[in-house]
Order: sequence, then C-alpha cells, then structure tokens
Amino acid sequence: MLDADPLIFFAAALLLAGVLLSKTSSRLGVPSLLLFLGLGMLAGSEGVGGIAFDDFALAQRYGIIALAFILFSGGAGTAWPEIRRVLAPGVALASAGVLLSAIVLGAVAAAIFRLGLLEGLLLGAVIASTDAAAVFSILRSRGVAIVPRLRQLLELESGSNDPAAVFLTVGMITLVQQTGTGVVDLIGLFFVQMGVGLAAGWLLARGAVALINRLRLEYDGLYPVLTIAFVLLTYEGTAWLGGSGFLATYVAGLTIANAEFLHKRSLLRFHDAIAWLMQISMFVLMGLLVFPSRLLPVAGQAVLVAAVLMFVARPLAVLLTLAPFRVPAREIAYVSWVGLRGATPIILATFPVVAGVPNAETIFHVVFFVVLLSVLVQGTTLPAAARWLGLTIAERSGGSYTFDAVITGDEGHGLREITIAAGAPATGKSLVSLGLPAGVLVVLLYRQGEIVVPQGGTVFEEGDRVLLLAEDEAFATARGLLVGSGTPDAH
Repeated sequence: MLDADPLIFFAAALLLAGVLLSKTSSRLGVPSLLLFLGLGMLAGSEGVGGIAFDDFALAQRYGIIALAFILFSGGAGTAWPEIRRVLAPGVALASAGVLLSAIVLGAVAAAIFRLGLLEGLLLGAVIASTDAAAVFSILRSRGVAIVPRLRQLLELESGSNDPAAVFLTVGMITLVQQTGTGVVDLIGLFFVQMGVGLAAGWLLARGAVALINRLRLEYDGLYPVLTIAFVLLTYEGTAWLGGSGFLATYVAGLTIANAEFLHKRSLLRFHDAIAWLMQISMFVLMGLLVFPSRLLPVAGQAVLVAAVLMFVARPLAVLLTLAPFRVPAREIAYVSWVGLRGATPIILATFPVVAGVPNAETIFHVVFFVVLLSVLVQGTTLPAAARWLGLTIAERSGGSYTFDAVITGDEGHGLREITIAAGAPATGKSLVSLGLPAGVLVVLLYRQGEIVVPQGGTVFEEGDRVLLLAEDEAFATARGLLVGSGTPDAH
C-alpha cells in the first residue's frame, strides 16, 4: 500500500486556499497577489506551516515559466483594435518609462543602502515594471470603470513592460559582474532582443493558428496540450534565437486573440485558467522564499525606497514619457499612481541571488517589502483616486456579461462566435444590407465591453464579436459575407 505524500497534500491545500482567498480579495478590494504572498509566508519555515524552502534557482525557473504563461494569457485577453489607438504612448511607457524609473530609483537606492551605483541601478531595474492587471481586478471588484483610453493605455503597459525590465535586470547583472560587456553593447543588444522577440512572437502565432485550423485532431482534448507546447516553444525558441522570450509570448497571445481558429473560445478560457494557476502557485512559492525576520532589518530603508518610487520615480517617468503625447494632466496623475508592483519584480529579484551578485539577498528582501507596501498603499486607494480625478464612467448594465453567459454548450450546436477583423467584408455595413441567408440569426454583438442586441440598421465595426445561430451550411455562407470565405470559424 502506498504511503500518503504530505507534499502533494500541502500543495493541493495551498492551491485551494489561494482560490478561496481570491473571493475574499474581490470583496475587500485588495489585489489577490497580496493574499497569495501572505499565504506563502504563513506556510513558510517561520510561519505556521513550517515548510522550509530556500531554493532560489528553482523558484526562478518556475517563475520564468509562470510569467511566460501569464504574459501569453494577458496578450490573448487584449483586443488589438482597442490598444492600437494608444500604441505609441503605451510602448513609450513600457520602454522609456521603465528605464527612467530604474535610473531615478537606482540612484536613490544606492545612497540609501550605501551600495555601489551599479548595484543600486540593479535594484532599480528589478523593481521598475508595473502590474496593472492587479489594478483592473481592484477596480472591477469595487464597481469602478475608468475612461476607455486610460484603461487601454494601462492594459498595454502592463503586458509589454516586463520584457524591458527583464532586459535591464540581466544587463545590470552583467555590468556588476564586470564580464567585459559595456553600456553601448547593451543598447544594441536591447534592440536585437526586442526586434527578434516581436517578429518571432508574430510569426510563431500565425503558424500556430494555421496548424490548429489544418491539423484536425481526432480528440478535442489535445488542442489545449498543443497550445501549452506552443507557449513553451515560443519562449524557449525565441530565447535560443537571441530574442526576448517574454515579449514573444505576449505578442503571440495578442496575435492569436485577434485571429480566428478552431475552439478559440474554449482554448482562451483554458489559458486564463492556466494563468490563474501560475499566479497562485508562483506567489505562494515566492512567499515561501521570504523569511519575515529578514524583512525587519531593511524595513526602514525599504519604506524610503517605496516612497521615492511612488512619489518621485514613477511620477517623473510618467510625466516625461507621456507629456509629448499631450495626455491630459489628470490621466498622467492617475497613471503615475497606478504604478503598482507585483509578480515580475519578485521574480526578477531572484536573478541576482542565483547569479551570486553581492548584497543580492538584501535586494530580494527590499524588493519584496516594496511590493507589499505598493499593494497596500496604492492598491487600496485606486478607486478613490479614479473618482477624485474624475476619470470614472458609469458601468453599463450589459458590460459585465460575456458570451459564455449565454452559450450553454462548448461548441454551441449551431451557436458560433466570429470576430470582425480589419478589412472584413461586413465592416461599415448594416446588418440588413448583408443579405444573410435564411436560417441565420445574429443573436448578439460584443463591442468594446458592451453587449449590443442587433437590429437591421446595426452597422458592424472592426473588432465586433458576433454570436450567430445557424446550421453548418448556412453558417458557412454567413461567415463568408461577414468575414470572408477564407476565415475559419472559431467555434
């Protein structure tokens, strides 16, 4: 008879606790990552669980894999027509904004902790990226909706600033260890990595869409396995080519989300679940790494670093980055306060430890403490700040529903969802003018977060998600009229 394995039991218990805590997070309006980290600390060697874990290398490897899946899911949940209008300021925030934050914070941190300038800049690079996904969970839980342009800008920044922070961190470790690589070399390497990551993510995603549509697997359960392999191959393959694997996975998710392929809805929902699994397990694991007794000696200095980050470095970087785009002052102020720290800084804080950089464990505990303060201070005041700055809009009654709420079967048995892409035949045309065949019913439109009940005069727009009720033969004809005959149905 096999003996019970306590490790499996504790792992399952921690996952279950993480799921239950997410419900508590929604009610309290506190980011779930804070509760997940606290759960890990409670389960650690200095907590009630007594689980001893100090393997930074293992935590780093798992964190990299988890972040790849989280970025892919984040990209897959982003509508290209929405973020295209804020592309320039969003990319500027994700690159120049990260660099400016790292420089200002790093210089101050070097003085506070009496570190060398390069070590201080390393700390600044580690903590430079934001976690705007946590912002949206807070706003949704409090019933606060911000203006669309601002939401789109923050969404783009959150998904695309991690690659820059990763590059800066690895680059600063290289400079600290005096490997012979200079700043000029790093500048050239940055453009190479971002360029390769961007191209590889797009090309691999297009290949994955074509493969899914043409492979026609006998068992539907193999499609999620195929996409898991795709995410891992995208990250590792791009890294092997010398590109940014994190940027590639985000771009791949963004590309796939705006294409049409078999089982699209169920696959994207599956990867949303994978992202949640990765978030819970990763945050708990990072919580296990922390020894609370080692946080106390750096608490006072970490508070100063957090204050500089929230009130100096982030606002200055946002102001200098967004001013050329004539972004309103109120929106600049809110973006400055939204600089919530989360998953990526804690993962990046393991890099110096694994690399053997001097004062690496001090950097790790400072970063962990700053993340906790950022979540506690900024995370709990975001709804009030949005209201105070007058950046909220009325929540539409239909905005919180998705097609999953009205489709009972996974394949729908005649209920099909398609997306109107750029250049589709239906773009700019009214429903009645399309001449859809008999037996086809356009049930709903999902447009920019709002459900629309279509009428004969309803004009289709780029990015519309259309729910149709039709038999296969009639649907094929309707699909050709809406999106073109060469586009496969998603469901």
